[in-house]
Amino acid sequence: MSNSTIIRGAKVVNEGIIRELDIEISSGKISKIAASGEIPADDNEIDGRGKYLIPGMIDDQVHFREPGLTHKAEIETEARAAVAGGITSFMEMPNTVPNTLTQELLEEKYQRAAEVSLANYSFFMGASNDNLDQVLKTDPKRVCGVKVFMGSSTGNMLVDNRTTLAGLFSECEMLIATHCEDEATIQANLTAAKAKYGDNIPIGMHPVIRDAEACYLSSSMAVDLATKHNTRLHILHISTARETELFRNDIPLEEKRITSEACIHHLWFSQEQYETHGTRIKWNPAVKSANDRDAVLAALLDNRIDVLATDHAPHTVEEKSNSYLNAPSGGPLVQHALPALLEMRAQGKISLEKIVEKASHAVSRCFDIDKRGFIREGYWADLVLIDLERPWAVDKSNIEYKCGWSPFEGQKFSSSISKTWVNGHLAYDNGQFNENQKGSRLAFDR
Repeated sequence: MSNSTIIRGAKVVNEGIIRELDIEISSGKISKIAASGEIPADDNEIDGRGKYLIPGMIDDQVHFREPGLTHKAEIETEARAAVAGGITSFMEMPNTVPNTLTQELLEEKYQRAAEVSLANYSFFMGASNDNLDQVLKTDPKRVCGVKVFMGSSTGNMLVDNRTTLAGLFSECEMLIATHCEDEATIQANLTAAKAKYGDNIPIGMHPVIRDAEACYLSSSMAVDLATKHNTRLHILHISTARETELFRNDIPLEEKRITSEACIHHLWFSQEQYETHGTRIKWNPAVKSANDRDAVLAALLDNRIDVLATDHAPHTVEEKSNSYLNAPSGGPLVQHALPALLEMRAQGKISLEKIVEKASHAVSRCFDIDKRGFIREGYWADLVLIDLERPWAVDKSNIEYKCGWSPFEGQKFSSSISKTWVNGHLAYDNGQFNENQKGSRLAFDR
């Protein structure tokens, strides 16, 4: 991008402060930040007055289903939905088909994203029971991390053998991100549920089968291993009050070797809503009690939990409409995560500054992302202009996901995403996309 853009008079939310500023974008980066009126006039100016400008959300956990599961989603469609929702960068998971367990398969994903992704991108290398040699070849400056499923997943990606885990945790110098649920506990709970209900297990049993004990047993084991081996551990989608006790808030994020993530659905929904939402809110880990939901939010606010994400994991309506045992876990979230957070702000649950901290700043710090996640001169211009006074409702006509549905259908949000810039390119503008420029591969300052 050679031409400049100036965003005039927006209320810039950055590093804990809200100030009315002008932002100049040139060659894809933020070239100047100044008080209103200090930057000379330009042919290409955006009036940001009355709106808020924030750094684009960086989502550290998505499942875009490509390759092998493209009837559910594709990198192209879901990246577009992400940008519409104010997410400018994503990190995608390896449980595709085939699983991303070799360097060659990992690189194929990057090549595909370069062709079609409107958002910036990175992909996790997958760990299995027998691919440590491939894991150790991963380049920490070009790949976000290594993903370990310490709970059920696709193919050979369940890694719950303690010897295998010890090898990974002791030898891998990169960030290891874990899905933590104890499989033995889940299977015992499932057997008990089948004995009581047969094949007609009600959806309300999901948080009983995949219970808090299963989460804590696995998360605490991961913390123990990481502590023993000084591993850089990042535990994904914390869903229980008890797990929040595993994490520290007495040291800065940059000094932490063990970090954690909260997801939008665990902050919004609770198990009482299974009755109305059914399998549409079936996720792993499960949505649990209102007490768990509130405890996860409290831990996010006091910095025991470090970052916000979506765990965007779409399935078709037909797949989700099956019975409990046959309906897959996961749902689409990237388009509606930031609007949901802004709604929580309107409800007095979280501040705009804290949303930016947890969805942008802290993700950049946690993963050592190069020049993203902040509104600073010299940083890439990944920016989102939001209107806190423009309500809208989620319905099928405005859903961008390939699967065509959302767990938020019917929800009225009081705030809207007006514009999204990716690397200085205005990729989304009030419902319209400009795909003339694709996103970039994330780089890591490690």
